[in-house]
Amino acid sequence: MLIEAQELMISPPQVIFDCRFSLADPRAGRARYDEGHIPGAYYLDLDLDLSGDTAAHGGRHPLPLAGDFVALLTSYGVNKDTEVVAYDDARFAFASRLWWLMRSLGYRPPRLLNGGYQAWLSAGGEVEMAVNSPGIHPAAEPARFGSWCDIDELRALQQRGALLVDSREERRYQGLEEPIDPIAGHIPGAINRPWQAVTSAEGKLREAADLRAHWGDVLEAEQLVVYCGSGVTACVNILSLALLGREDATLYAGSWSDWCSYLTVD
Repeated sequence: MLIEAQELMISPPQVIFDCRFSLADPRAGRARYDEGHIPGAYYLDLDLDLSGDTAAHGGRHPLPLAGDFVALLTSYGVNKDTEVVAYDDARFAFASRLWWLMRSLGYRPPRLLNGGYQAWLSAGGEVEMAVNSPGIHPAAEPARFGSWCDIDELRALQQRGALLVDSREERRYQGLEEPIDPIAGHIPGAINRPWQAVTSAEGKLREAADLRAHWGDVLEAEQLVVYCGSGVTACVNILSLALLGREDATLYAGSWSDWCSYLTVD
C-alpha cells in the first residue's frame, strides 16, 4: 500500500500521479505541480478528476461517474494491472482518494508515497517542471464503484448495526465549529476517529501497532461505515483500516456535506 521515497527512486512504477490539492484554494495543487513534481508524474485534480458534478444533494465531492473515471485512467495508460504510485503533500488526504477509487473499481491499488512530496525532496529526489499530458481520452466504459453507500443505504446499514466512524477533527464532530458546511454536528450514532491521527506530523502512516491501539475495539465491529466532510479524507482512515486487515469498510461517499444538505438550517 505504501512506498518509501528511496524505493521509488530505485524502482519507478509505470505511472505516477501527483494529487496535491488545497480545499482552501482549489488552484493551489496544480500551481505546486507546475512549480515542480516527481519526474514523469501526471497531475490529477480533486475537483476535476477525482470527483463528479455537484448537485443539491450528494456532497461537496461526489464520486465521479465510474465509466468516465475508467476512461480517464485509460488515457494515462492505466489498466487494471498497471503499477501506479500516487502522492500528495497533505498526509494522504488526496492521494488516498485515488487509492480508494481505483481499488473500488477492481484496479491494482496505487502505492502511496509515505511522507508525500516532502519525503521525496528530503531524500534528494529529482524534480521536473515539464507538464506531462495524457493520451487520447477514450469513450466512457460501463463500470461501477463498490464499497460505498448513499444516505438511504447508510440508514439501512445503521439499522442493521453497522458502526459509523466520523473522520473529521474532534471540534467539527462535536459541533463546536464548522468551517466548510452550513450546519455543524455529526450523524447520530457516529463515533469519532480523526483522520490525521493515523499519520505522523511528517505525513507518514503510523506503525501497525500504533494504528491498532488507535482503532481499538472498532476493529471488532461486524460492519464499518466511514465518513468525513465530503468523502475525501475518510479514505485515509479506510486506508489505515485496510492495512490492519479490515478491507471491508464502506465509504459514505457524500459524508457530512450530503447528510446536512437534508437538514433544515434554523
